[in-house]
Amino acid sequence: MILNPWSATRSGFTTCCGAACSFGAVTARLVAKEPAVKVDELTIRYGGFTAVDAVSFSASPGEVTVILGPNGAGKTSTVEHLEGYRRSTSGHSAVLGHDPIRDRRELSTRVGIMLQEGGIPMSIRPRDVLRQYAGFFDDPLDPDEVLERVGLTRHASTTFRRLSGGEKQRLSLGLALIGRPEVAFLDEPTASVDLAGRDSIAAIIGDLRSEGVCVIVTTHDLGEAEKLADHVVILDRGRVVADGTLDELLADNSGDDVYFAASGSLDSRRLGEHLGRHVIVVGSGEFSVAGQGDKTRTMADVSMWCSNNHVELLDMRSGRLRLDDLFRRLTAGGPSSSEPASERGGPE
Repeated sequence: MILNPWSATRSGFTTCCGAACSFGAVTARLVAKEPAVKVDELTIRYGGFTAVDAVSFSASPGEVTVILGPNGAGKTSTVEHLEGYRRSTSGHSAVLGHDPIRDRRELSTRVGIMLQEGGIPMSIRPRDVLRQYAGFFDDPLDPDEVLERVGLTRHASTTFRRLSGGEKQRLSLGLALIGRPEVAFLDEPTASVDLAGRDSIAAIIGDLRSEGVCVIVTTHDLGEAEKLADHVVILDRGRVVADGTLDELLADNSGDDVYFAASGSLDSRRLGEHLGRHVIVVGSGEFSVAGQGDKTRTMADVSMWCSNNHVELLDMRSGRLRLDDLFRRLTAGGPSSSEPASERGGPE
């Protein structure tokens, strides 16, 4: 069985495999001053439901753009449109200067796509499927070098069904790496992967960045996102609620805030009245309050109030905002409805 990574599934792209697997040829084709991906007022509707609502952002070569959002935020629909699988209702987008739907064939050898799951026959073996995928590209990476880079050399002859969840994820990444992409879409690249595997995948993403590839990652792991991201786009309810470099977003939203976690019995309204400041609920049992220039005093006041009201204080810190703090602050309401399940090709 010959697998075409661009026929029925969303699988097939490329990355660097150490010194032997360079993206030099790719880098020469990129124009660093121009965005590799550009989205302008993109809107996608399913009947009366608006999944993506006038979304605009761009992603550049040599950078890792992480797209974040709660379930139903519009991430899947946006990325599937850019991959060429879901038509828009209105707006415009371009991948390497091409329309992702109309010019999908032109983009198929220049864009790499990694799915979280699906698209690989259970009986096929990693070495065999990598060799098959390599046949679709003019200048693919060496399949055995890809196996080594993603840590699957020992499992090269193991059938897909016998691989662990993390090993299957590594193979999906390898399939994405085989064709030397200029733009790489990675969907939850470290899902089900152990710590060593996460480090390896982070190194691969770093290689992609250094070779000038535009990497777009979707993930629910905010710690991972903070480590990887050069550029962050946060979606909520189909709209962009944050867009910028990680440093810009965290600096713009930081200040003298104090962050703390407490048992579920904490009454944020009563604590706010005591402090004379609004206490923000940023997550389940997690709160923030402005320090107003004296964070030490604020922390002492919160601790004393919790002690006097028999509330267990679980954690407290101050200083620079973290990405998970910002994410909770901007998406605290959660999605108003669930985004429709992914369908290959999308609505026509």
